[in-house]
Amino acid sequence: MRSSQPSTCCTNNPPMQRLMMIDSHCHLDFPRFDSDRHEVIERARIAGVDVIINSGVDYKTNLSTLALADKYEHIHATLGLGPGVATSKSDEDIRRILSQIEQNIENAVGVGEAGLDRFHCKTESGRARQMEVFKKVIEIAETVDKPLVIHGRDAEYEALQLVRHLDNVVFHCYGGSLETMNQITDAGYHVSIATLVCFSKHHQSLVKHLPLERMIIETDSPYLSPRKGRNEPAFLADSVATIAKLRGMEEADVAQVTAQNTRRVFGL
Repeated sequence: MRSSQPSTCCTNNPPMQRLMMIDSHCHLDFPRFDSDRHEVIERARIAGVDVIINSGVDYKTNLSTLALADKYEHIHATLGLGPGVATSKSDEDIRRILSQIEQNIENAVGVGEAGLDRFHCKTESGRARQMEVFKKVIEIAETVDKPLVIHGRDAEYEALQLVRHLDNVVFHCYGGSLETMNQITDAGYHVSIATLVCFSKHHQSLVKHLPLERMIIETDSPYLSPRKGRNEPAFLADSVATIAKLRGMEEADVAQVTAQNTRRVFGL
């Protein structure tokens, strides 16, 4: 006979705490989300991602990023000009994107992503072009007094030297050396750890040494998935779990600290 008294097998356990996370960098406007974008955003909310920062890289994605931020109250835009765009577009196209950033920056929380990429760009002329364009984006970030989100793959140190006069800088998807990371944080800047931390020994080593007050987290969706296939903001919970284990912390504390840092950086 089933007892009329309620079972106590689970009632004494505290409810699972909902993580409160911020995905500081992703690209939900990209075509890989065209078929289920709203569902992806809803899954992120259920997983505990309360705020999403979506980053543009060129004229088209800056427009779609602004549209996404206008549609969803908890999504914010940064407007950028990526290093790959710098080497593939004409002078006229570059001027058009720079003007677009300046004219729409009041509707964004930051400038970027922008920077240098020596992993994909191997020619001296291409690297010089990236440097030239990046300097123009830096000027905009300084003028509008917004945080600058840097893409600096295999060029983290060089990018740092160019921005030392700025107050507010984020090194997105950081994967450089520990030495350069220490210089970045010593300068008062922030380092964004992507979901690569879930499977990359190098990124796990960086996380162990990164000051908590300078750490923010991101998915860079649709890239760098810790699971099979496409990445999405809901998977940020995987990073939180990994970082918590590496640092000997509670997952809720990792989520809280990184969210607070992100709010401070972007003025949210």
